[in-house]
Amino acid sequence: MSTLTQAPAEPTGVRALAKRLSLHLDTLPTAAAVVIFIGMIVYGEAAYGRIVQFNTLSNLLINNAHLIILTVGLTFVILTGGIDLSVGAVIAFSSVAGVMLMNAGWNPWIAMLVMVLIGTAFGAASGILIQYFHVQPFIATLAMMFLGRGLASILSTVPERLADDSPVRELGTQIKVYDGPKVNDIAITPGVIIAAVVVLAAFFVLHRTRTGRTVYAIGGSEQSAQLMGLPVAATKMWVYIISGTLAGLAAVVYTARLGSAQNITGIGWELDAIAAAVIGGTLLTGGAGFVLGSVVGALVLGLMNVLITRDGSIPPEATTIITGGILLVFVLLQRAVLARRRE
Repeated sequence: MSTLTQAPAEPTGVRALAKRLSLHLDTLPTAAAVVIFIGMIVYGEAAYGRIVQFNTLSNLLINNAHLIILTVGLTFVILTGGIDLSVGAVIAFSSVAGVMLMNAGWNPWIAMLVMVLIGTAFGAASGILIQYFHVQPFIATLAMMFLGRGLASILSTVPERLADDSPVRELGTQIKVYDGPKVNDIAITPGVIIAAVVVLAAFFVLHRTRTGRTVYAIGGSEQSAQLMGLPVAATKMWVYIISGTLAGLAAVVYTARLGSAQNITGIGWELDAIAAAVIGGTLLTGGAGFVLGSVVGALVLGLMNVLITRDGSIPPEATTIITGGILLVFVLLQRAVLARRRE
């Protein structure tokens, strides 16, 4: 009597171990970013002192609230395997337009809403070009970048200042949470609170909703996501709308803190946001990354500027060199993780 032989099934424990190993590999770049951030704090405290202080960490959050918001938007886009080069120019155009509208007598809250909606319009335009006209994300958002920068320059080529009593300035007003000795206080601004709400909302969307699962699926394989019946077209539109909207919101937060706007505002900020997302563990090829890791990446860049300022002997131009070096390390780390996952 002949018997049919079946191939032995893969043990459940092996599959579980493989899944945990894949998760650990995905979190490796984020863990590395956390280690680097802690290492920078330790080094700064040892070399310059007064780094591990409430006021230093408070200022780090206050000064980088707009970058955190911007980076969250870029995280959505990069997770799908896309890119958005327009966000810096969107900030310039929306901030100049918003300040000019307020100075012309518009209600400040309506003007701030217009600033956010300008970002939404730019994001929607990028999404339409990419999804329905099949323009490469790099080209589509590059065109939007030139458009935004040009419109900002048409509006004004000189700084536009907010009135000192403008309600918008209240978003940049520091709120003392803890009254420490001397100037060592814990302080936040409404802008920091807005950034925290954005981060929490993004975390919920990416990890607790179908939209978030679709974002990761598109980054893993867009074709497979389509075969699974996932709303690929709508989701790709939404990620660019989210990125543009958050760029408009970042413009509100930054303008409120600075009190002025200019057509050259935001030059290179899209690259800072992309670098922060990559340093935080988001794969440039899409499909893997964590919004909280992107926040850590933004804080790494912010703390690096603090340390360079404290040192005094390092020229400001070296910031880009150091950022490039850190980014290169994380890109190589990502390549190693991808190679390991394919094994």
